[in-house]
Amino acid sequence: MPLLKCDHVTKRFGGLVAVDDMTFTIDHGEMMAIVGPNGAGKTTMFNLINGVFPADEGTIEFEGVDVTHFPAYKRAHLGMGRTFQIPRPFSSATVQENIAIGAMFGAAGSEVTVDEAMEMADRIVVMNRGVIEQVGRAAELYNHPANRFVAEFIGRMNVLHLAAGADGKPSLAGTTLHAENISTDGPWVVGVRPEHIQLVRDCGDSANLITGTIERGVFLGNVTRITLNLDGQKLVVEVQGELQIPPRDVPLTVRIPPDAVKPLGRAEI
Repeated sequence: MPLLKCDHVTKRFGGLVAVDDMTFTIDHGEMMAIVGPNGAGKTTMFNLINGVFPADEGTIEFEGVDVTHFPAYKRAHLGMGRTFQIPRPFSSATVQENIAIGAMFGAAGSEVTVDEAMEMADRIVVMNRGVIEQVGRAAELYNHPANRFVAEFIGRMNVLHLAAGADGKPSLAGTTLHAENISTDGPWVVGVRPEHIQLVRDCGDSANLITGTIERGVFLGNVTRITLNLDGQKLVVEVQGELQIPPRDVPLTVRIPPDAVKPLGRAEI
């Protein structure tokens, strides 16, 4: 039996659907992080769970008890509690613990919140516009995003539009791009993480070699980030260490491994 179960929970404010068909469970001892941009519905979700707002549809169970229509104080008696955003430190916690709490639950910025949440949580709920886009562990969200929103929200992702080549296969910058788990019906939208792209000098495979012109290069302390122009599309490449970056507009060939190409749907025509 899960500790908490939300089943098809919906909340509307007039014509605005703040939380739409929310369904997930949390097991005993599990830490679940809720991430998403401003307006995603995170606070409304918490208010629904602890009884500040009544749900318009769906059910909420706590340790097998249906608390959907319980007021907040009755839920508290069952052991449901929540914290609010307060501008005060916790006197019983260390400085480091206070910083960790602030980083995960505060408003310091979406990147800090997501990074801290991914590090500390067992599973992560990614929300957007009142909808749960994906639930999973950090590695699953990063390596197998359910859609473009998750792909771009969790880490840096190159989003590329692929056309069908003369042979009907996906093509990028005039070159056939071999990919795993991609449908045969294009055009396509795919994602590639910058750190998964290889310089030609670092690979022994000639498949998926793509040539673009350098637009920008910068050393960021531990990685060199290079931005390529591929017939109007941007491709960001990240390589460990400091590299001597060729001048702007100089051609550079890289390899995109087939298993690094993540399908994100069909492109709009």
